Amino acid sequence: MKETLIRSLSGLLYVLLLILCFTHPQSLIALFFVFGIICLIEFNKLIQLKSLIPYFIFAFLYAFFVYWHLILNTNKGIDEAIQILMVVTIFVELFLIKDLFSEKTIPLFSSKRFILTTFYISSAFIFLVLIADHHDVYNSNILLGSFILVWVNDSFAYLIGKNFGKQKLFEKISPKKTVEGFLGGLFFSCIASYFIATFTQTLDFTSWLILSIVITVFGTLGDLIESKFKRQANVKDSGAIMPGHGGLLDRLDSIIFAAPFIYLFLRILHYVS
Repeated sequence: MKETLIRSLSGLLYVLLLILCFTHPQSLIALFFVFGIICLIEFNKLIQLKSLIPYFIFAFLYAFFVYWHLILNTNKGIDEAIQILMVVTIFVELFLIKDLFSEKTIPLFSSKRFILTTFYISSAFIFLVLIADHHDVYNSNILLGSFILVWVNDSFAYLIGKNFGKQKLFEKISPKKTVEGFLGGLFFSCIASYFIATFTQTLDFTSWLILSIVITVFGTLGDLIESKFKRQANVKDSGAIMPGHGGLLDRLDSIIFAAPFIYLFLRILHYVS
């Protein structure tokens, strides 16, 4: 009972902090910078990387992309730079998906560790800010809706998997995940997308429906990939900053992995609309 209460309170504090910071762009930028540093600390422990270089790279890239117009006093070139970052990030994540399905362990040679800290962790927080500042107009509702879809998917995947799950989704990596749980999470995320479209008045229902599928699929893959890193490191959680939940990376692994794909979809949507 005490453990459930602690878990509920820390989860509630996490959600309230997110929602509160979503109301102002500078608060959101500051929050994700702190979150990014914490996730880097946790991830570096998982991959046994003790260098300080990833933190300097993150700080530089974060400031460079978030405050481009202030640093260079122009917006010229920002769109091209973001596209390059997006392509490289997605390319790295596709390789992680390949490693998830084809390798017993994810190779962690020296250069790959720095590639992962840069384009798996650091760039994700840049895209989270860019999603909220889509087309230079700050609107956190799309980002908030994306987080809600992650929470809906996680909650119903757990509930349905626990009560009705029989066929394992990826038993070697995450024994508790089931196909039934994945499909249940996807189903309820699709339902949630209707209410998000109705109440946020950001994108139409079809767009949110597609986003719910993107977030569920890539969010689940992100969860599995982080689970594989933890299994390789022989730890249960990435950290202990959130009592009852583990590390911050444990809570953000899905949205971190899905972020560049969400941003890619928003770009495609803008060009075809």
